[in-house]
Amino acid sequence: MNTNESSSTSSVTDPQTDGRPPRRGWRRWAMDTRPLRHPAYRRLWSSTIVTTVGSQLTAVAVPKQIYDITHSSAWVGYASLAGLLPLVVFALWGGAVADTVDRRKLLLVTNIGIAVTSLLFWAQAVTRLHSVVVLMVLLGVQQAFFGLNSPARSASIARLVPAEELPAANALGSTVNQAGLVAGPLLAGALIPIIGLPELYLIDAVALCATVWAVFQLPALPPLGMHSTRRAGIREIAAGFRYVAGHKVLLSFLVDIIAMVAGMPRALFPQLANQTYATYGEGLALGVLFAAIPLGTVIGGLLSGTFSRLRRHGWLVIGSVVGWGAAIAGAGMSRNLWVAVAFLAAAGVADMVSMVFREAILLSAATDEMRGRMQGVFTVVVAGGPRLADVLHGIAGSAFGPQAAFAGGGALVVVVMLALAMAAPALRRYRI
Repeated sequence: MNTNESSSTSSVTDPQTDGRPPRRGWRRWAMDTRPLRHPAYRRLWSSTIVTTVGSQLTAVAVPKQIYDITHSSAWVGYASLAGLLPLVVFALWGGAVADTVDRRKLLLVTNIGIAVTSLLFWAQAVTRLHSVVVLMVLLGVQQAFFGLNSPARSASIARLVPAEELPAANALGSTVNQAGLVAGPLLAGALIPIIGLPELYLIDAVALCATVWAVFQLPALPPLGMHSTRRAGIREIAAGFRYVAGHKVLLSFLVDIIAMVAGMPRALFPQLANQTYATYGEGLALGVLFAAIPLGTVIGGLLSGTFSRLRRHGWLVIGSVVGWGAAIAGAGMSRNLWVAVAFLAAAGVADMVSMVFREAILLSAATDEMRGRMQGVFTVVVAGGPRLADVLHGIAGSAFGPQAAFAGGGALVVVVMLALAMAAPALRRYRI
């Protein structure tokens, strides 16, 4: 990381040399909270605790409302695709924008836009408009704002904490996000019969006020050096792709694609719940299969003190992705639901380790003038990889059976990841 990037980071001393005693006992294993010592990062992170759960309320409410109107799962799928295209387009453009403007201002505008969209979701629900078209348009607008917001938010972290604390900051953020994936849907399921769908949208809109306030209190994050004169256009987006192709950040994207496209088996969960694990109860089996990986990721985040201070980031990424693939293969081969869930939870832990260091490589290897565009590409990979995996696993599950597709995907991750590690010495050697 460039030591001249920000006064907020250059003034931070290494906790390993600042005279503080090392953590002992159980604290060595617990979540590494060093980034929370920095007020700006602490404000940003704290706001996500509320808004992550709130966003999951809307994530449940939209497909539920569409299904209530149409009684068709196909329309629920179409709505997901309706949100994907704006997300991809605006994430790529938003990354270029984030490299040319004050990221704090961009975060303010986009968070307000997301909050207004949530209010519009509430308005259409409370007035009983019953229009799938309106819901899909609002979803597309919301995903467009999210696409603009996400690259700026992620790129800002490297300006708020020192380089050696990036893994810990990534672990803190991902733990909150994954906990939201577990708690949000459960809370939505409990609240819908009590307060109804409109109020879920309203809760999300109110929760977003916490994010707006936290971003308002951040320091200015303008482009560094002479780059503030650039304009965010096709040329800048293309420059981002050229940068990816010629720098170490490409390895981070390749690893994520390998792990998610070959090894994310969620499209097979309904068939497994209906056939392989039917004796446990289809509803129970489906619920625990979907919850297992996020739960493991949360556990990995809570224990991030065990790995966030390690410096050999390349080997840690290789090992964790191989571990992810092996755990997925183990889950696919198991005919016992709880053994499969244990393997999936282990895969979640490995995914947390992989994510922490892949994101650290991405933020530290890219210069600040490119971080927004790198995060834009990262958002597209994260959003598109699992959807592509859904298609491939669905086809493989129909052709070979769900367990063969499940286990085969995990094994493929292991083989391809080891091949990449052999072919890319830069990945093996990478460290901060």
